[in-house]
Amino acid sequence: MDVDLEIQVRPATIDDRDAVLALIEQFVSRGKILSRTLDELEHVLANGYVATRGESVVGFVTLEIYSHKLAEIRSLVVDEQIQGQGVGRRLVATCVERARERGVFEVMAVSSSEPFFRTCGFDFTLPGEKKAFFFQTRPDFS
Repeated sequence: MDVDLEIQVRPATIDDRDAVLALIEQFVSRGKILSRTLDELEHVLANGYVATRGESVVGFVTLEIYSHKLAEIRSLVVDEQIQGQGVGRRLVATCVERARERGVFEVMAVSSSEPFFRTCGFDFTLPGEKKAFFFQTRPDFS
């Protein structure tokens, strides 16, 4: 069965909080994404989208709009059992469309999954010239 026929993408609500937190925690425990406090989660839910199959939340993403210049895709997670079936791409496309509607020039994503984001149309702003750099001030985030 084609997963696209079963999956619905919609804006997240506060009622999704526990399901989204449980999904995120699966990835936090493996060091794939940063953890979220309940306060942070409630903030990102206001700008987020969930992918659902029936009553189950199987994916989540949030779009943090910083200015008309820049927005960031954050906390993208998809249930491992349906990864690779287009759910993540649909969530990302929803965020990109929201950024377009809001007049945002650029959408960025910080991820260890470069091939995935390239399949979604992402690239370096100036290929070979512009990259994001980070400096960690302590060994872990806790």
